[in-house]
Parts: sequence; C-alpha cells; structure tokens
Amino acid sequence: MTKNVAVIILNWNGEKLLREFLGSVVENTNPDIADVVVADNGSTDGSLAYVATTFPQVKIIRFAENYGYAEGYNRAIAQCADYRYCVLLNSDVQALPGWIEPLYDYLEKHQQVAACQPKLMSYTHPEMFEYAGASGGFIDCHGYPFCRGRVFDTVESDHGQYDDVTSIFWATGAALFIRSEVYLRAGGLDKDFFAHMEEIDLCWRIHRMGYDIKVIPQSSVRHLGGGSLPASNPRKTYLNFRNNLFLLYKNVPLRDNRRLLFIRRLYDTLALLMFLIKFDYQNVMAVFRAHRDFSKQCHRYSVPVDGENLLGRFPHSWRNIVVEYYLKGRKVF
Repeated sequence: MTKNVAVIILNWNGEKLLREFLGSVVENTNPDIADVVVADNGSTDGSLAYVATTFPQVKIIRFAENYGYAEGYNRAIAQCADYRYCVLLNSDVQALPGWIEPLYDYLEKHQQVAACQPKLMSYTHPEMFEYAGASGGFIDCHGYPFCRGRVFDTVESDHGQYDDVTSIFWATGAALFIRSEVYLRAGGLDKDFFAHMEEIDLCWRIHRMGYDIKVIPQSSVRHLGGGSLPASNPRKTYLNFRNNLFLLYKNVPLRDNRRLLFIRRLYDTLALLMFLIKFDYQNVMAVFRAHRDFSKQCHRYSVPVDGENLLGRFPHSWRNIVVEYYLKGRKVF
C-alpha cells in the first residue's frame, strides 16, 4: 500500500554519509505515514549494497548515470508521484525523534501551504542553527537570501527565539517537505543552476502559483552541511553569484528587472573589489566568470512580463541586509 510521504535521500557515492546518517532517518521516521527512499545517481561505491543489506525496508531508485542534485530529485519525485508528499532530505541530515509528524500534520490541515521545513540545526554544534536554512529563509530587497538564525556568515545559537510557525520566502533544500503535485506542476528544481539557490528559485515559483510556505520549528533535524564545497571555495562563489543573478532575472517582473539587476551588479562589483583587496584572485575571477556566464546564459530564461514583484510583498523583503550587516553592524535576524 502506498503511504502518504516519500522521504527521498539522493545519493552519489555517499556510502560514508549513509553509514553515519541513514540509520537515524530509518529509526525516527514514522513508518505508518512515510517510506524512506534512496535515489542513487549511478554510484560506483558500496552505497547500494550497504543500504540493501542493512536497511531492507528502504526503497531504492537506481539511475544509470549521475544526473546531479536538481535533475536527480526531479526524476526521483516523478517516480514517487503516487505519494502525496515528498521530502528532499540531504544525505548528511540526522533525523531526530518525531521530526516528520509536525510537518505532515501541518500540511494535512493547511491546503494552501505547499511546502515547509523543519528547524535546521548544526550536526557538529547542536546548540547552533545550521547555515543552509536555520529557522526559515527570507530574501531582501536586492535578492540576498538570509534566515531566521543566519545572516551572511553569522549563525546564531538557538534559545527558542524562532520557535513560532511562520510564513517564509524559501525553505531549505536540505530538508524540504513538499506536495508532490505542486513540485511537479511548478517544474521542479532548475537543473541549470547545478547547485546553490535552486530551492529558492523553486519556492519563488511556488509563491507565484499562489501558495504559502512555512517553517515548522516543532520539527527539528541536524545538518552536517558544507560537505560539498566550503564557503571560501571559488566554485561556490561562482555558483552563488551566477545563480543569484539567474534567480532575479527569471522571477522579477520586467518593470523592475533591469533596475534590480543593475543594483546587484554594483554590489557584486564591490564584493569583487573586496576580494581584490585581500589578494584573493581566485574569488575575483569567480565573480568575473559568474557575471560573464550570466550574460551568456540568461537568454535561456524568459522574464515575467507582468505580475507582482514578490520582493515587495513578503515580510523582511524591504530590508537591505548588506547595509544592515556591513554598515550598521546588525548581525542577527
């Protein structure tokens, strides 16, 4: 019998992470409402043998090749369309007891909410929020993402200050609970982003469809994070700068699009100069390549001609966190 939720863990040669984290997901995920699924991107290590031997109750989806994060999840969720909900759960997430019930119960009772996330805590420092989503994501007036519990590189300790259920602009892709039908109708994750901010882009499209997104802090998981690329890695700099421009280009209506992108290019130029002052030439080139490739590749997207600019409607979207953080010294949400 098909259950209501598929908890999907995307894997590629991640046997070490599966050995460390999969047990907590299996143990703490209510089997009455959810199946745990490992979707494998053509791994060549012992991942699938480990899963099949140690956790025979876990379902396995096998892909013949590595489709990457976004397309891997798109294909996996398409195969799990019989489940009413899917959870995109990173392979480096430790599930805690009772984590899935608050997410499931909330969406069952609130049909206008398409997606939600738990409170995301650090695996290595459990008293701290985790960078990738903390207690819910927002976006400022120039398109910079930040969270309740994390602004730029400043991460807060959790003292219960963000334990209320609230509407958010974006939910973390590390633990994204979402209606399967809405995910597929919205077009899923944009595979051209490759990595970073693809969940923000998806959430933006879901908002444009008229749905709400929530954080449910009564659910909590711990995320290792930083397993793919450290914050200072030029590849990560490149993807963040390029994808943020893509994010704005494809989601902001035409009347505001050019002005906003012009301002963002000015801010990015300041960031490039800061890297230059620090003699960080690799990140200088990363920012340069991000803007060059955005100019070459943005034609693949169409700019919304009309409609509401959601940057003006959501709580905290009026804020300029660059000015607040660097000039006014406001380091927390």
